[in-house]
Amino acid sequence: MSIPPPPGPHQPDPAQGPSPAPGPYGPPPQGQQPYGQQPYGQQYGQPYGPPYRTWGQGYSPYARPSSVNGLAVASLVLGVLCCFPAVGLVLGVIALAQIRKKGQSGKGLAIAGSILSSLGLALWVTALATGGLSEAWDGFKKGATEGTAFSVVKGQCFDAPGGSLEGLTYDVEEVPCAGEHDGEVFGEFRMTGSAFPGDSAVSAAADEKCYPLQDTYVMDTWALPEDVDVYYFGPTRQSWRLGDREVTCIFGNTDDNATLTGSLRADETTLDTYQVALLKSLNSLDAVLWEEPEDYPEDDLPGYLDWSREVRDGLDEQIRALRAQTWPTGADKQVAALVKDMEDARDEWAKAVDAAEDDDVDAFYTHYDKGYEYVDGPSTVTARKALGLATKRPAYDEEGGDGSEESSGGELNV
Repeated sequence: MSIPPPPGPHQPDPAQGPSPAPGPYGPPPQGQQPYGQQPYGQQYGQPYGPPYRTWGQGYSPYARPSSVNGLAVASLVLGVLCCFPAVGLVLGVIALAQIRKKGQSGKGLAIAGSILSSLGLALWVTALATGGLSEAWDGFKKGATEGTAFSVVKGQCFDAPGGSLEGLTYDVEEVPCAGEHDGEVFGEFRMTGSAFPGDSAVSAAADEKCYPLQDTYVMDTWALPEDVDVYYFGPTRQSWRLGDREVTCIFGNTDDNATLTGSLRADETTLDTYQVALLKSLNSLDAVLWEEPEDYPEDDLPGYLDWSREVRDGLDEQIRALRAQTWPTGADKQVAALVKDMEDARDEWAKAVDAAEDDDVDAFYTHYDKGYEYVDGPSTVTARKALGLATKRPAYDEEGGDGSEESSGGELNV
């Protein structure tokens, strides 16, 4: 019996020789080989086989290489940047586990990323423990907010670059207030909101809030020199993004080529009890007078009626406060004379209220003018002099006899 051939490709019968190769002219004659196709090994009795060695799987040019683990790459990047070291360390550990499980490459990247992330995490912990991170952030904010509001405090005097308080100011140098200086800080306030409101809104806020603050820093407003005006430092669009909301109110000279000399501060820290008592009453009445309606009485008599009531009530309140205060010898008579004038003024404002209620504009004007006569009059000057306060009336009082302020309004600085 015959033995069947082994499984696999069809092998030629040794007795018949190799199968003829097909050609364009059909098979060769029986027992002949086509020219040039006689196997070289068959001439010497060698078995027929492939003329070259096949490629193994590991050497095939078409074999697909193993993929690089993406978490290993991410771990290395975070480790180098040192921005999220904890995340980089976790990704490195996960990457090593995935590489072992899936047979991926990138083990070295994962190890390097884990090591760098561990070092970065240690540095962050050290910085937090020692406060170094806070100092670094403060330094960053200082550089980022260059040209914006900076750390100056109430009562501090300073010199500005170039001696000017206008435009952008990059830095200031603190100097003693006793000598010459460019500016003196008299107050500050904070703005609110998430979005930057614009430079014009910052200027409007400074106009509204800085001028009232000056009266708490310089209670004796008569002592302010005529060439002094209000300036400010405020946030810019860049510093606003970093949380800067502070507006700093500053006294400065209206002449860029001139400076201030000596502190302008005149409040409860520098004045005695009697001076403070008199100035509080006078300033309180001034605050009410500044609220006078903008239109003429004939155009807004109801508005003047309400305002006149406030003036009358304010005078009555301050008269009682001044009478309750004990005054030093040599000043009591002068203060008493001032109080007498204030009582006469109160009576005139009461009559002005009656005229406004009767819609009598002419009568209102009569009592309105008489009520204003006491304001900064001779009795005010003598009482101030007796208590050691400034006695020269501000220039706007001499220019505007109706008590309205005609301020030069110095340009404010951002």
